Amino acid sequence: MSDAELTVGVTGAVATVTIRNPTRRNAMTPAMWRRLPVLLDGLEADPAVRALVLTGADGAFCAGADLGDLDELLDANGDAGIAVAAEERLAAFAKPTVAAVQGPCVGGGCLLAVACDLRIAAPDARFGVPPARLGLVYPAPTTRRLTRLVGPSTAKFLIFTAELIDAERALRVGLADEVVDDLPGRVTAITAAIAARSQLSIAAAKEIIDDRAGPARIAWWHGKVRDSGEAREGIAAHHERRPPDFPWSPSAGR
Repeated sequence: MSDAELTVGVTGAVATVTIRNPTRRNAMTPAMWRRLPVLLDGLEADPAVRALVLTGADGAFCAGADLGDLDELLDANGDAGIAVAAEERLAAFAKPTVAAVQGPCVGGGCLLAVACDLRIAAPDARFGVPPARLGLVYPAPTTRRLTRLVGPSTAKFLIFTAELIDAERALRVGLADEVVDDLPGRVTAITAAIAARSQLSIAAAKEIIDDRAGPARIAWWHGKVRDSGEAREGIAAHHERRPPDFPWSPSAGR
């Protein structure tokens, strides 16, 4: 029986998905790629969950795809592959996502981190995108998402050289948002802050920033501000100097 699995834990309003494959530095097997969208569907539908953390077990984030199962991952259509489907589902997750990165974050693992909204790294994190070392061509959605995050030149450097870069360089090029000594503590603080904010404001901003909201959708979000009571509660809490109690959840319907 394989020890490779994805595990889920929920603490308060924050869900944590942990990648575990101890003999392969948490490389993702085909079964794990297929499992991730299913887990995300359930967590997105749970109104108690307001933020998601993706991390790896035992000091590693994810070393990419488990190359022992490479034939199953290679897909003639590229964009329809199971790894891309998992990345796309993660990128479209309606709630804020944070990658907590330590150790190797390579290949498909790096691109899972890129599909998250934020990436917080430990000092020992190492990032790499090695398709040119393996003779692969990454699918277009995957490559374009990386390029939007770090820019064309850095995306080309990462892919052309297949070199690993350290956490400080990842921070400089925008692949990491912060590098911190206390990774669990900082991720807990960030997700606690996110969970306390208006989920309507966050969900709308995420769609707009990711360029997934046209004029009609943006008008719909503004209508939700009027109808949901979020703004009234936020302003009242500000005047009354108390924490707001924002009722809206993306799980209730979008």
